[in-house]
Amino acid sequence: MNDTLARAEGILRAAAGDRVRTAFPLASLTSFRLGGPAALYLEPESDADLSAAGEAILATGVPFVVIGKGSNILVSDAGFPGLVLRLGHGYRWAGRDGDRLTAGGAIPLPALAGVALRHGLSGLEFGVAIPATLGGSVRMNAGAHGGAIADVLERILTYRLLEGRAETVEAGDAGFAYRRSLLAEDAVVTGAVARLHADDAVRIRERMDEAREWRRRTQPLAEPNCGSVFTNPEGDHAARLIEAAGGKGRRVGGASVSEKHANFIVAEAGARSTDVLELIREIQTLVERTAGVSLEPEVKLIGAFDDARR
Repeated sequence: MNDTLARAEGILRAAAGDRVRTAFPLASLTSFRLGGPAALYLEPESDADLSAAGEAILATGVPFVVIGKGSNILVSDAGFPGLVLRLGHGYRWAGRDGDRLTAGGAIPLPALAGVALRHGLSGLEFGVAIPATLGGSVRMNAGAHGGAIADVLERILTYRLLEGRAETVEAGDAGFAYRRSLLAEDAVVTGAVARLHADDAVRIRERMDEAREWRRRTQPLAEPNCGSVFTNPEGDHAARLIEAAGGKGRRVGGASVSEKHANFIVAEAGARSTDVLELIREIQTLVERTAGVSLEPEVKLIGAFDDARR
């Protein structure tokens, strides 16, 4: 371990002790089940832990990244050479006040949709089958079935790692757009307030069941994947463009374009992250050449990919 990592580890251990891990395997924390280890890993349980992480980052310059459920990331085969943060159980909670739900950033979005159902509150049905935490959903403005998290948010609770303070952001100031927000890079989403509306629980459950069934019918849920690989171009769908270009079933190593949904890449045993990235690039080139459209990846790259074949 180099001096930067050793110094960062020391600062973190002073606050979090044995909860700080080194050479921590990340593959099992991602839906692709791919990638190497994190040099340093911590699951913050409180803002005090986040404060220590911020102190370590500022004092040493160690690179850092925050992950959630790992459903839209691709970790390098070499892993991540810095600090990986993933909110712990201290941030997995939810509470109701009238038609508002306030919840911690680590709660899975499907679980929060279930909380809303139990209270007869509608507005989160779209999230019942999205494999993301609330924090990750806010960061990327997750959505499905015509709904998005930005549609129901009032406020976002964050912790600014590089400023060492909690900050509340009004939803209207978060710069939400299709599958993105303009939250500061060092802002960890520790919670959010959603305003919903009362509805009949039977109707809410029916909509949730429809969303689950649609996902089961149309997506390769039984195979490791990251969800949608590309965002949809305005007025079109990435899956349609890929299929029309002949990309369905295309393969690189152990990674292939799903036969069930062309905007999904699935990984089989023995696949490498490099295989996935090369396939992403091949699909981009194929669609650019046949349709003149530049597909934008939705999946986030974690770590260095300089060894990717080109």
